[in-house]
Amino acid sequence: MKTLLNDSTINYHEHGMPQGLPVVFIHGFPFSSEMWVPQINVMPNNIHAIAYDVRGHGASDTGDGQYTLEIFVDDLIALLDHLSIEKAFLCGLSMGGYIALRTYERHPERVRGLILCDTKCEPDTDSVKIKRSATIKSIKSTGVPAFAEEFVKSVFWEKTIERNPNVITFIKQIIGANSPRGICGTLLALASRTDTTPALSSIHVPTCIMVGEHDTVTPPSDAERMHAAIPGSELHILPHAAHMSNLENAEEFNEFLTVFLRKS
Repeated sequence: MKTLLNDSTINYHEHGMPQGLPVVFIHGFPFSSEMWVPQINVMPNNIHAIAYDVRGHGASDTGDGQYTLEIFVDDLIALLDHLSIEKAFLCGLSMGGYIALRTYERHPERVRGLILCDTKCEPDTDSVKIKRSATIKSIKSTGVPAFAEEFVKSVFWEKTIERNPNVITFIKQIIGANSPRGICGTLLALASRTDTTPALSSIHVPTCIMVGEHDTVTPPSDAERMHAAIPGSELHILPHAAHMSNLENAEEFNEFLTVFLRKS
């Protein structure tokens, strides 16, 4: 389904009973809500699962490509308002985790719980900002398909690339469906995001942190720092997975996710 939020058309999908526990799945960069298929398909009916395309991704509008993380947070809150959801669990991977953390920092009253996957609280370092700038330049000169070929090498465990070519093809197709303007605009938004570290100690909702043991983008050490700072949080390091833990080890990811939601 699509709806107009903050002057932009946002695409979203709902699964399960509308009166169920609301869980919003927020995808990573540069993907779409399709990356959550292995999770949405196993959610019990008493979960009201919502997966949406962040603006500039999937079937949501690209617009002018001038994004900030604050705009992404505004869109999420507007989506909750549109669906008449007062408080929801937010499940975000990588960029989705950045959005979830910033949403809690700005609107804690709208968050019932957090599932933070392969993400971190710190902003970009200077070297990462320079790398994002170089990526924008590369996309403008060589296009999205070439970008996707290199990008998957950084987010998947090398054994996943060898053993599960279907999931690699799946993600390449998702990336390829996004426009250069949307990807480049999101790179700028990521580079300018704020530091949510100071907010961690004030998080007083159930929080589950998951990370792939081979993640080099947001390694387990990042997850461990968040776990130490968030009161009462739980941490799970998933074997046989890198940055895309929900796809690389979907079985264990789903087990931890469903158990966490069941007890929360």
